[in-house]
Amino acid sequence: MENKLTKHKKHIDSSNFLLIITIALFAVMYGVGLIFEGGMGFAKPQVFFNMLIDNAGLLIAATGMTIVMIIGGIDISVGSMVCLVCMILSFGMEKMNMPAGVGIAIVLVFGIIFGAFQGWCIAYMDLQPFIVTLAGLFFCRGAAAMISSNQIAITKNKWFLDLTKKDIIVPFMDTVNKRGVVMHTIVHPSVIIALITVLIIWYVLKYTRFGRNLFAIGGSEQSALLMGINVRRTKFYAYVLEGFLSALAGFVWCLNTSAGFVDQARGFEMEAISSAVIGGTMLTGGVGTVVGTVFGVLIKATIETLIKTPGKLSSWWTSIFLSLILCIFIVLQSLITIIKDKRTK
Repeated sequence: MENKLTKHKKHIDSSNFLLIITIALFAVMYGVGLIFEGGMGFAKPQVFFNMLIDNAGLLIAATGMTIVMIIGGIDISVGSMVCLVCMILSFGMEKMNMPAGVGIAIVLVFGIIFGAFQGWCIAYMDLQPFIVTLAGLFFCRGAAAMISSNQIAITKNKWFLDLTKKDIIVPFMDTVNKRGVVMHTIVHPSVIIALITVLIIWYVLKYTRFGRNLFAIGGSEQSALLMGINVRRTKFYAYVLEGFLSALAGFVWCLNTSAGFVDQARGFEMEAISSAVIGGTMLTGGVGTVVGTVFGVLIKATIETLIKTPGKLSSWWTSIFLSLILCIFIVLQSLITIIKDKRTK
């Protein structure tokens, strides 16, 4: 019995400690917002769902980033991929009268092919993930500039525009304004797509052999090989999935903006990485959870909302506070790694 309790405690310390801190931090930050900015509208349910709407693309991208970080990899081409996808969709629908369904299928297939190429270079050519995805970053951003150096707004495709403006009422969340008018709390299709994606990836990581293989590889490639896991193939599939999710994030981003331009989503990859790290995904691999990543995104969104609500602070404070939190979590990860090493000796 004592041995089981010891193992259970170690499991909590190594896998869930950062997740618990992340959830607690979000609860504290959101509680502070309710106390100090509740009268300014922060307490309204719509404010929380607006955070999901604004960060739907980031939810998907950060989920994909979590996958590759679990195996000890990285992908810094995500922001440029989002930009290129938005540009392809905007140019195709606005300039070439391409049906929305065809454009969406093209960008998703492109994401799979792009992810497969990066995965092949990393898994089978043994190239460093940072270098490969850095090349991918330059390629996607350059390709977007080749399509058009000007902003392209989507104004012709009725189906796509109707989808961007479609309001989905959240049940049991109605509020009454000062005039006595009932106000519905709404979300957009982008949020539904993001939440379904997160749920699927959570299931894959937790209950499938592929998910278990990812954690095994991140923990120790040598041990994974001894267990009979095909490390190269698993890494390859991880980047294929990441490429698909990056393209899907681009589509969701385009749903929110209805436009494409060269500087779109610049620095987006760093937001995805920071959300995953704050959510408890270890930079060294082997530990990570999609649930934590979701809370990492919500922490970033809460900081933005707390700063924007009074309207007195610069939006740059979001980056400052986010960087401070990120540094804290990186230090915590280092401490956990040191403790782990001491326990294994």
